Amino acid sequence: MRILVTGGAGFIGSNFVRKVVTDTYPGLEGAHVVVLDALTYSGNLANLASVAELPRYSLVHGDIRDADLLDTLFPDVDAVVHFAAESHVDRSVRDASVFVETNVVGTQRLLDAALRHQLARFVHVSTDEVYGSISEGSWPETWPLEPNSPYSASKAGSDLLARAYHRTHGLNISITRCSNNYGPYHFPEKVIPLFVTNLIDDRHVPLYGEGTNVRDWLHVDDHCRGIALVLTNGRPGEVYNIGGGTELTNKELTQLLLDATGKDWSYVDHVADRLGHDLRYSVDITKIRTELGYEPLVPFEHGLAEVVQWYRDNRDWWEPLKARAALS
Repeated sequence: MRILVTGGAGFIGSNFVRKVVTDTYPGLEGAHVVVLDALTYSGNLANLASVAELPRYSLVHGDIRDADLLDTLFPDVDAVVHFAAESHVDRSVRDASVFVETNVVGTQRLLDAALRHQLARFVHVSTDEVYGSISEGSWPETWPLEPNSPYSASKAGSDLLARAYHRTHGLNISITRCSNNYGPYHFPEKVIPLFVTNLIDDRHVPLYGEGTNVRDWLHVDDHCRGIALVLTNGRPGEVYNIGGGTELTNKELTQLLLDATGKDWSYVDHVADRLGHDLRYSVDITKIRTELGYEPLVPFEHGLAEVVQWYRDNRDWWEPLKARAALS
């Protein structure tokens, strides 16, 4: 099998690529991976350095909106796993245009190319944020989409396009919706890597409001294993939630990060809350558990401790990224 992985130099995509080309996932042994990535600010070839010389890996530097480029790639692949997306909510609040261009138009270009070349399989990677906010209980895949940020609205739009291409054209596509990911190689604008790197540098961290917003945390290894299960055995036209099963308020998460770095609350600055900030996310993973045998395997306490140590050990990876983006 030859798999085109869009956004494969990003945090989640690169994890998936590294696992596939080292034969981690049953059913994908021997697969060849072609990474298509525009290498914008969060795409990083250092994320793929460990597999860059392997014969079953190759890289194409390009844009998913480039239909001519897609026409050169699709005849030689059997499946697409579509990670490429603008994903930072704060950036979408400041300027939604690139989110619409990449997440909606880019997905449409990929879907059209899949039709032109009769692609055998397509997995569209999305987010639980398309559901909006839920005060209690957990979202099943049938929950109405009620996105509240420009980012999540653009992802909801791409989800609906994917669904429509299955219903209208019969494209063999499945959609995944994940909860908040964490793990190594996470770009340091997101909360866990930002807080960890600031704290180990004796810098303050910004906590939105009172920190009461709740998120379900999912290790990137568990997420990518779920995606592999959907790629190999997911039903066409279906949506699969992928969650980690660890719900924490941002305040609780901050306390864990303070403890892990030996800091106290004097390092926390309460800042004005994000516009339209969703209170709580929680996905029901019954469907992927019963159909595909998925279970989150990385205990959060263990995974978080490993992540904190990874950032301690890999300053040469994250320090230039923070300096270039002026993150603090």
